[in-house]
Amino acid sequence: MDREYPGETRGDMGTDDTSNKAATEEVQAEEKDWTPVLGLSDEKPDPDALRVHSDVFEQPEPDELMELTVIVPARNEEDCIGNCLRSLVAQSEEVFKLGRDWELIVVNDGSTDRTKEIAQSFEGVTVVEAGKLEPGWTGKCNAVWTVVRRAKGKWLLFTDADTIHEPGNLHRAIHEATRNKLGMLSYSAKQLTTGWIQRTMMPLVFSELTMTYPYEKVNDPKERVAAANGQFLMVEREAYRKIGGHKSVRELVLEDVGLAVLAKKRKLGLRLRYAEEEVSTHMYRTTGAMIEGWTKNLAMLFGNPLALAAWRALDFVLLFGLPILAYELWSAQLASKSFTWLSVGWILLIIWGRNLFRYYRRVAKSNFGFVDCAVSPLGLPLFVWLLYRSWFQNRILKRVAWKGREYQGA
Repeated sequence: MDREYPGETRGDMGTDDTSNKAATEEVQAEEKDWTPVLGLSDEKPDPDALRVHSDVFEQPEPDELMELTVIVPARNEEDCIGNCLRSLVAQSEEVFKLGRDWELIVVNDGSTDRTKEIAQSFEGVTVVEAGKLEPGWTGKCNAVWTVVRRAKGKWLLFTDADTIHEPGNLHRAIHEATRNKLGMLSYSAKQLTTGWIQRTMMPLVFSELTMTYPYEKVNDPKERVAAANGQFLMVEREAYRKIGGHKSVRELVLEDVGLAVLAKKRKLGLRLRYAEEEVSTHMYRTTGAMIEGWTKNLAMLFGNPLALAAWRALDFVLLFGLPILAYELWSAQLASKSFTWLSVGWILLIIWGRNLFRYYRRVAKSNFGFVDCAVSPLGLPLFVWLLYRSWFQNRILKRVAWKGREYQGA
């Protein structure tokens, strides 16, 4: 069903002078010893991003709020949005009824396929057209901002159209966030893959993500490391107001990481964890989409993508080159009856075994299955190439493409 939303105007948002004075002093204090956050711009954060924004939500706000607002931005997602909405709508029950206790809004972001038609077929789902995309905004931030300002929920859940939610996960997430006094809760979803190229490639990316953004550091308020996953990002209403909403990160392709950084700076309570029991996702349905997606993201996720590419290229050489070299040395010693070459061959094999153990210990952190991790060395050349390609697109050409739109690179 459709709900009519008046057109958006994007002037500067008003702020409350009294609350801003203290926030401004806080920003100035933080800027004295500020250092860049991995994955984001090296520029100092805009002081306005840390002020309390008084009109993130349109006034007057509802006298009585719902428990939750779920927002699903969607652009040409006809092959997955049905399963996503089916898993969400199924969570409506007498004690947590859709339309009474929570609302579910799909933002159709200029889709040219059947995305809107499929979303409208679900009872209780509100479908809204995204506002006009203004310069300086990414499509996702613009789509979310179109509707979030009229959200009626105490909690706001931003989730992607390619996610599948387990029964009861909305209620459990609210309970987890409330019990732990969190302003922002994000889940790293179980990743579903298609084909051997994805199965060899995806564990490599997610093992690096786990090591770059370790959960224990992300969740520690004393650590500067901050991250969140836009596939499942739940924010308390007042926390969202304090960070200025998606308008504060409107130009960021990695808006989820940007929101997490702001939440941590505001000391709002941030938690990110792997939650295969709560949500799963099929990020890329084709190899082409996977290449485009990681080309967009890798250089922004990792501080030095070229150095990482060099290390993973070395992994490939060691994993596949050392056994071949050892075999050649053994063959040579059998012909010459030289024990020296035999010893060298065994030394190379020991080095190979140590490197193999180190490699699989790292990849096991990806949370992928045994077979996917086992075949992942075959994906190293593609991973190296994508790291270089992402670096070149982001740092040299200064532009990246995603779903038919072009954005400024990192």
